[in-house]
Parts: sequence; structure tokens; C-alpha cells
Amino acid sequence: MNIGIFISLFIGIFFLVYLQIDIEKIMQPRKIAILGSTGSIGRQALEVIEQFPDLLKVEVLTAASQSDLLIAQAKQFNPNAVVIADESKYERVKDALWGEDIKVFAGDSSLRDIVEMESIDMVLSAIVGVAGLPPTWNAIAHGKPVALANKETLVVAGDIITQKAQEKAVNIFPVDSEHSAIFQSLAGEFHNPIEKLLITASGGPFLGKDISFLQTVTPADALKHPNWNMGNKITIDSATLMNKGLEVIEAKWLFSVPLEKIEVIVHPQSAIHSLVMFADGSLKAQIGLPDMKLPIQYALTYPARLPNHFPRFSFANYPSFTFMPPDTGTFPCLRLAREASLAGGNMPCILNAANEVTVSLFLQEKIKFTQIPSIIEKTLASFPFSTPKTVEEYMNEDKECRNWMAKTL
Repeated sequence: MNIGIFISLFIGIFFLVYLQIDIEKIMQPRKIAILGSTGSIGRQALEVIEQFPDLLKVEVLTAASQSDLLIAQAKQFNPNAVVIADESKYERVKDALWGEDIKVFAGDSSLRDIVEMESIDMVLSAIVGVAGLPPTWNAIAHGKPVALANKETLVVAGDIITQKAQEKAVNIFPVDSEHSAIFQSLAGEFHNPIEKLLITASGGPFLGKDISFLQTVTPADALKHPNWNMGNKITIDSATLMNKGLEVIEAKWLFSVPLEKIEVIVHPQSAIHSLVMFADGSLKAQIGLPDMKLPIQYALTYPARLPNHFPRFSFANYPSFTFMPPDTGTFPCLRLAREASLAGGNMPCILNAANEVTVSLFLQEKIKFTQIPSIIEKTLASFPFSTPKTVEEYMNEDKECRNWMAKTL
């Protein structure tokens, strides 16, 4: 098991079981840096923080280019600093926050460096895509606990990220609902061997459809997720099942479990978020509504379970649960992700870059939905194998892959 996860579980059990005290009363206020505050996870994180004004404080907000929303968030939550990655928006943000006693920075270097602020207690990494890797790495390198929603960080560079987290004794708290479910199911079980992790998938909007149907689907069709309200990129990943492939790779690194012990099962109700099977055959699962606020809260306030006013799960609304194996023939992205992870080296990085490019092309209606996996497979087969050792080398692999695809497609 990842040393950060182990330490977190041990601390949580020590407080909750042995000391038998009220965590909420002794929990120190935490100053949070939200990387990607204008995205889906970032916006929901701010809703969570609003629930606990005495315990959670916004210290830093960052955005890629949504300057107007960043300005509005800054005026509401009064952080110490904000970063707009798009440098062309700097003057707009700076002028809007003039007199607000909020520092304003711009550019990718500022995004990477802002996490070094001594006043930050925890970093929520919610940037979409590989762009989240450098600042997340820097946060870990500077000893900051990370609430990780940016799965690409571990998909692309899981080896060096987990190594650095162990070196710095930094906790990585999973925010993805599936990995949060596994994390919660492991509470009190850190000494028990894991036989299998079962990651659930909704099946997306095209569950049960065949290749001929998928040939004609549009971006609007693919963005109609049956259960979740997410950003465009992750919603398309859900439709192709690539999201589950990325989550399998992420789980491998988070929980130090080999790929052969990680299984994906389709659960259309999206109520059971994932399960853990232990060596004795027992299964533990976490059940909840398809809503990200609960896993976000659990990551930001761990080990406490604090009361909130979010909607509650009711079995009356879920009279039955169904399960089925994924159709990797119709949706091969899950298979491609496993193959890339087994190959190791730069292959998961190439997989991720190729996926980001093809999803973008599909959203622009430049390729068909069914071309997403075929282009990714072609890229994996064509790109040379290497073994990056640093964040810079991984980012260079990502750039080279994108350049190669731009010339080839």
C-alpha cells in the first residue's frame, strides 16, 4: 500500500478508535489551495468549503483561462492569491481584484510555484489533463498533502510521484469517487491483505450499444451522461471507457496493487462507487449518490466525518443494483489502458496524450467517436518506448507525442 495511504489510515484509526474524541473539536483549520477552481471539481470543492467556514479556508485559487469566474470566486472567498494560467488574462484579473488584498499571478510557472507558499496546508489538484502534473509534483516535493482529483498525474508519472510522496512522507488523498470508495473501504483494514479491487463503471451513455450505433454518435450524444454531471473531457472518457482505464492505472499506484488484482465491473446505477475484496473473500463497498462533494469533503477533512447538508442516499430510490462485465470489444480503450500500463515506461504517458488529443478532435467534430480508440492504438504502436525519470522528461514525452500526432493525423 502507498506509504501516504498507510500513514493516513493509521492516524485516522488512532484518533477515532483509540482516543475516542471529537475530531471536529480538535481539527485545526486547513488552508486549501485549489488548482483548477473553475472546473467541475473545483466548483464543488468550494461548495464543500462553504459548509465548514471555521475549518476550511481558501488560500489559493487557480484557473486556466476562465478569468470572469476566477474573479467572482476570489471576491467571494478572499484567498491570499490567485493564478490565471493564461497570461493574456492577467491584466483583467489584476484590475478586477485591485483593492481586494489578493495577490494575482499568471502563467504556468506561477501555477507550478504557487503551491510552495508556506501558508498552504493542503493542495487540491483538480486541473484537467497532464497540465496538472507539474504543480502537483511541486506540491509533493514541498511536503504538501495532496487531495488528488487529477488522475493524469498518476497515469503519466505514477512511479516518480509515489516515490517522491514516500520520500517526503506526503499523504495523497484520492478524490475520484471510485478511489475514495476504496480508501474508505480500507479504513481499519490496513493490516489485511487485499485480494482484489473492484472499480465500478456506469457504462456511460452508450451502454449496450454496438459499433454500428457508435459510428454516428455526436459530441452532444456522448456528453449526455446518465448519472454524473462532469466536465466535457471526463464525460467523453466515460463514454469510451477510457476513464475506467485511467482509474485502473491510478488505483495501481495509489494502493500498490498489481493490475491483475484490479477489476472493472459495470454498475449502471452508479451507487456503489467501488469495492475491496480481502483475502478471506469478504467485500467492503462504499455507497452514495453520484455526486463528487462527499469524496471531496472526505479528502479535505480526513480523518473526520463531519455533518453536512448535502442530499442523502435512499434505497427507496434504488430498488435494485445490477452488474455486468465491460464490453471491451465495443469499447477497447479500457484494454488499451491496461496494455499501456503493463508495458510501462512512457506508454501510459503516450496513452494519455493520445487520448487528450483525440477527445479534443472529437469534441470539435473532426473525427468520429469510433476513431478515438483506433487512433490511440495506432499512436501507442508507432511511438518509441522510453523510460522517463523526471517530470520534465515526462512532459517532453507528452509534447513529442502531441507533435507527432499533429503531423501524422
